[in-house]
Amino acid sequence: MSENTGRDLSGRPNKIEIRDVSFDYVDRNNRYSVLDHVSLTIREGEFICILGSSGCGKSTLLGLLNGLNRAKSGSILLDGEEIKGPGPDRAVVFQQYSLFPWLTVKGNILFGIKQSGKKYTKAEREKLAEDYIKKVGLIGAANKYPGQLSGGMKQRVAVARALALESDVLLLDEPFGAIDPRLRLELQELVSRLCTENHKTVVFVTHDIDEAILLADRIVVMEPGKIRTVLPVEFPHPRKRESLMGTEGYEILHRKLIASFYAHVEDNIDAEVAL
Repeated sequence: MSENTGRDLSGRPNKIEIRDVSFDYVDRNNRYSVLDHVSLTIREGEFICILGSSGCGKSTLLGLLNGLNRAKSGSILLDGEEIKGPGPDRAVVFQQYSLFPWLTVKGNILFGIKQSGKKYTKAEREKLAEDYIKKVGLIGAANKYPGQLSGGMKQRVAVARALALESDVLLLDEPFGAIDPRLRLELQELVSRLCTENHKTVVFVTHDIDEAILLADRIVVMEPGKIRTVLPVEFPHPRKRESLMGTEGYEILHRKLIASFYAHVEDNIDAEVAL
């Protein structure tokens, strides 16, 4: 598969190596295969979008990267070391915000800074928190609590807190799925810019083709339990949706992704017809 992307990653070392990973889910003594011998290598500083329909295993794969679950077989390496559990070297943003309701915007971000393990003075932590609040466009909301914020504002806080951990790897599980389209576009562009500025290696789970094209260096298309294909996105960063949509390159990539995204559905229908 091509390694050329819209961001120059040539010469960068491998950051994450997923090696022949399988994972089963057990329910009432029944075993279901969720991932079946999945392999993928992600370079340092690369933005990967995992694209697939519900139930294909994309969130399960992200959970393995986070260390919340262990693979049945195979291994996942981060900087050459096997992942054996959660750690401060990986920050996570979920769809449901996961903010502490008893802490203010600033308090939630300060929590992330403290969890980083870096030896900052109180004044330095305060300054960093204010910097992250500014980066995500929440000046004026620093002393508000999550219950006083809109969904888009809450997700900005979640992104800022994840960045405040200062980990090299950022994992995002459909973080904008519950946000209205206008705010979603703003947050997509915000995450893309901040991850580029902070040199993050990003794994972003989505079922939205346009979102994947806007954000990714490579798009990993999953079918149930497996990686169907990996496609490079060769548009330069930063990207604006209005300048991409309608271009020949965008339309070609969009058609390829649609064909790959829905191919497993057609395969299943063909198999049922054959029976």
